[in-house]
Amino acid sequence: MDRPVTVRLGSVLLAVVMVLAVAVAYLVGAAGGGGEPAQAADNGATPSTDQPRTVRMVGKGQVTAVPDMLSFTVVVTVKRTELDAALADSSTTMKSVLDRLADFGVAKGDVRTTGLSMSPEYAYHSYAPPTLTGYRVTQQARVHVRTLGQGGAAISAAVATGGNEVRVRNLQLQVSDPDAALAEARKAAIEQAKAKAEEYAGAAGGELGAVQTIREISVQAPTPRPLAYNTAADAPLKSVLPIRAGESDLSVRVEVVWALG
Repeated sequence: MDRPVTVRLGSVLLAVVMVLAVAVAYLVGAAGGGGEPAQAADNGATPSTDQPRTVRMVGKGQVTAVPDMLSFTVVVTVKRTELDAALADSSTTMKSVLDRLADFGVAKGDVRTTGLSMSPEYAYHSYAPPTLTGYRVTQQARVHVRTLGQGGAAISAAVATGGNEVRVRNLQLQVSDPDAALAEARKAAIEQAKAKAEEYAGAAGGELGAVQTIREISVQAPTPRPLAYNTAADAPLKSVLPIRAGESDLSVRVEVVWALG
């Protein structure tokens, strides 16, 4: 008569765990022992640390520009016993002066009003209060004459038109198109930097490649140059005011980086 077989669940689980443990141990031993190492370790490859070779150079370009435009301030001062009369007469005189300047190429866009002042005038006495004698009105306008050759004649005409009530001040010589001159200076600066960079590249046994970066370091632009005249005339001029343009220097410094082949 057959005997019944009793299998305990705990024994079965224990056997399964032991089998899994043996399999894991085998796999680990195969990978760390007799197996071949990974391909990355086999090749011994490391990230490259080489940097691209470059040449960095600074160049300076300088050009000379001749001022071709003149600017000045027209000042009209009128004194009258009544304020409204002083204001009206000063406006009339200023208009006459500007109309005359139009004959020298001064357009409306070349004139800018820069000041207007009105103040009372008093007579002072030793033993009495001051007495009102009238009013002073002053108007100012900034004028640009775009043809320098007509600048002196324009100033003389302005003073002659307004008489003793007109003064011309703050004369300045200007370059009408400084951007064109600066463009030439930038081109010269890059050419100088390239010439020096080619020398260094040749000495190093290489040659210049493509430009990597360009940086403008500094710019010396032309600025309006004041003339020696602070007041163009203390009395109406009877001759053309002589004006000499002279020269203005402009410069640009740039830094350029090239690839070195």
